[in-house]
Amino acid sequence: MKIEPRVAFIIDSLLVLGGGEKVLTTALELYPCADIFTLVHNPSVFVNTPIAPRMVKTSWLNALPLAHTYYRWFLPVMPAVIERFDLYTYDYIVCFSYAVAHGVVNHNGARHVSYTYTPMRYAWTDLNLNGTNTRKNLILNGFMHAFRKWDREAASRVHAFASISQTISKRIADAYQRAAPVIYPPVEVERFTPVHPREAYYITVTRLVPHKRVDLIVEAFSKLNLPLIVVGDGPELTRLQRMATSNIQLLGYTPDEKLVELLGRARAFVSVAAEDFGIAIVEAQAAGCPVIAYGKGGALETVIPNVTGVHFAEQTAEALIQAVQEFERTHPYFQVDELVQNARRYRKERFLSEFNKFVMGG
Repeated sequence: MKIEPRVAFIIDSLLVLGGGEKVLTTALELYPCADIFTLVHNPSVFVNTPIAPRMVKTSWLNALPLAHTYYRWFLPVMPAVIERFDLYTYDYIVCFSYAVAHGVVNHNGARHVSYTYTPMRYAWTDLNLNGTNTRKNLILNGFMHAFRKWDREAASRVHAFASISQTISKRIADAYQRAAPVIYPPVEVERFTPVHPREAYYITVTRLVPHKRVDLIVEAFSKLNLPLIVVGDGPELTRLQRMATSNIQLLGYTPDEKLVELLGRARAFVSVAAEDFGIAIVEAQAAGCPVIAYGKGGALETVIPNVTGVHFAEQTAEALIQAVQEFERTHPYFQVDELVQNARRYRKERFLSEFNKFVMGG
């Protein structure tokens, strides 16, 4: 009788259903008996997902009253907390890491791998907690220096890294001096269907957090006076509602079925963030929707200039306005078939094959 290996999945948090969490649920198709460990978990977010029926093992942070709402406040203690998980009985330790998940301690020599969304961005880039790139204060600088020291030591315990994009592979090399082959995240491209004729509105789909810079999109479209739909929820929602003019709709959380319809009919998708990969950017192309994206990060790998979208060089409202105006002149030349074909490079089957080889060391 074949004995299945014991697999532990570790992810920093389970508080929102974003791209990183969708990758985890896809990986569960390969390892349906894997146990899930996370610092904090909000089960109500994952109703009707593969995570819902599972027993998720959390840390003591999960019991604190403010841990779900102000998760980032607890960053100073996260390294110590992640190291306390008991993983002694597992044969494979698989981390889905964007902060500290890869820092778990491996006591029995199990294969320990990290599928890395990014080394913790606030420590390894000049990004501030408010989404800007200005100089950090002295106290924050001191903490980040100590965090980077721990982070390098934690990375040395990992047997192998993989990343979600070439951008993140470079960041891993700079931070940890480790190689990280790219395994692009899975995108359910088959869910999306282009609609003809398309409508006049532009769309963005993202978590409303500072570093996504949706404020720049709202500012630009307030000046352009073109119809814009913003899909997503988060702490920035109230501020964006105050900024938005009447041509802008902020829909908040939107069910998947409605999102498929909105992307299928939109004139173009807009992104101003320096995306680590950008699943929504690929989903838009699967729906036949050209992309107007800030030319940095994952968008440089997923958006083909003048074929599936356009890049703009500066993360400003003015640069976005110019890109939209240029797109208005050229949009009839984009071909739906080319958009859909490009998106298919990121389908789920490719991810499952590459990820399984990575975990097993093949």
